[in-house]
Formats: sequence, structure tokens, C-alpha cells
Amino acid sequence: MKSTLKVIDRILEKIAASQTICVTGHVRPDGDCIGSQLGLTLALLKQGKDVACWNEDVTPQKYAFLDADKLLQKPVAGRQFDLVIATDCASFERMGGVAPEVGRRKFLINIDHHESNTRYGDVNWISARQASTGELIFRLLQEARWPITPAIADCLFTAVSTDTGSFQYATTQPVTYHTAGELVKLGAHVDTICREVYQSYSLSRVRLLKHLYNHFHLTHRDQIAYLWLKKSDFARTGADRSDTEGMIDHIRDIEPVVVACVFEEIEPELTRISLRSKSPRINVSDIAAQFGGGGHVAAAGARIPGKPLAVQRRVISAVRKAIDASR
Repeated sequence: MKSTLKVIDRILEKIAASQTICVTGHVRPDGDCIGSQLGLTLALLKQGKDVACWNEDVTPQKYAFLDADKLLQKPVAGRQFDLVIATDCASFERMGGVAPEVGRRKFLINIDHHESNTRYGDVNWISARQASTGELIFRLLQEARWPITPAIADCLFTAVSTDTGSFQYATTQPVTYHTAGELVKLGAHVDTICREVYQSYSLSRVRLLKHLYNHFHLTHRDQIAYLWLKKSDFARTGADRSDTEGMIDHIRDIEPVVVACVFEEIEPELTRISLRSKSPRINVSDIAAQFGGGGHVAAAGARIPGKPLAVQRRVISAVRKAIDASR
């Protein structure tokens, strides 16, 4: 507790001493990344700071309701900042196109909950015990005694809800429910959040789901489920990359499946993998680390160069070994 308060104090001291601040996250932003970035940005703006909220990728449509003022933008070349705050970003490289544009900053703060975080900041607040980075931002705002408006509460509730699978994952702790409850007290619009995030699928996503159910594979006594998403699949369905968020859960939730994997073609010889585990004995972050990636015990990913079939064989082999070793 004392060490946590000490790092929070250092973060608040640096914020107080800075006027121009950039808040960034990771490429392919999910709900925790978007919610944490925007929630912190809104809070800093209310403190009179000059804030840029940057991400290489556009805001996924289902989170657009959180950003009515279009604060989240692509990076702009040539800007200088007193301070950069990275949220929910496990490595400097995961900032993507933002990384080279924040090189001329005076200080970098890294706030994250991924166990695989590389601690690339000048100050690092990494708490793998927390189910979401949104909880850390909430704690930061509480310690600062900054007002949490309904708009900020919406952002942080979305962060907490999405990264816990609507409070279903094993990472969900009593403090997670407490945080969610406090955010509702502060004005989070749960009905709007649920409608926009969970009940407003685009038609293109439904077409992609149809592809998933028609083309997923089972192997290793039906304990491994996997799916390929090619560029042609996106072109045919009209889907974009943001439509894939949460799709892996549909094959993970098949009863015999222990580990699910989605292979997504980025380039002809570059594949993005997403891994999900239903067993506490199988740490998919360790599997992803074998391929230069990382994440959480139950959810992880990596980008792997090589011919697609060779990548598939290597990843499925690693998953198979992990399952067999867990017995």
C-alpha cells in the first residue's frame, strides 16, 4: 500500500509540474485502453492542462459514444510534451505510430495492469492484481481528489466492464465491484454503456461471426479451437479490425475447449495471434512470450513473422504442450 501511494504521489507531482501532456495507449485499442485514455484525458483537461489524446488507430465504433468531443486523435509530427502518460500499454513498441512522435518528451509515465509490461517509463505503475487499467486511473483520480464527472465515470466503467468480460473473468476481485459501484454512484450510465458496447453489433461484425462459425477448427481432442482471419475475409464481409474484438470468446466458450486461438493475417508473412485460456493451470501469456508477445494468464497475444502455416504449426504445438503439461 505504501509503495503504491508513493508511486501515485510521484505521478501527481509530475502532472502538477507539467502543462503539455500526451495521453496514449496501445494499437488496436480495446475498451480498457479507450476508457482509460479518455477518462484520464477528461480529468486532465479539467485541471487546466493542455492535453493531446493520441492513438495510432481510430476509436472502434462501439466506443465512439465515449468521445463526443473527438478528443482521441492520430499522432501529429513535431509536437513536444512536458509529459507523456501511457495507459494500458505493455511495451513502448505497442504504441505503434505514436512512439516515434513522443520521443521529444521530458518525462514518461507508464500506467498498466499487464504482468508482461516491460517497465519502459521513467515512472512505472504496474499492478497485475488489478483487472483493468481503468481501476488504476480511478484510484489515481481519487488520490488526486479530482472530480469524476459522469463522462469520466462512463469511460472508466467501460474500461472495467470490458476488461473483465462483464465481471466474468477470474481477474475480477472484490475491489473491481467496489470500483464499478462507485462509478455508478458518480453517474456512469450503465444502460447506455451496455447498449453501445454489448448490444449494438454492426452488420459487418455479424457477417464476420458467420465466417467464424463456419470455419473454426477443433484439435487435440477438441481442447484447442482456432480460426484464421484473412484480409480477404475482411474485404468480403466489410468488417474492419475493430470488429474482431471479443470474437475469440465465441470459440473459447465451446464446452470442451481449454484454449482458443485466432490467427489474423496482418501481412502475407506477419500474423497476429490472440490466445484465451479457460484453465487457471494454462498461462497463455507464457505461450505468447515464446513468440515475443505477452498479456495476462487468461488472455494474451503476439505478432509472429513467418509463413502462415508454419506459424500455425508452431503456435498450436506450443498450446498442445501447455495443455499436456497442465495435467
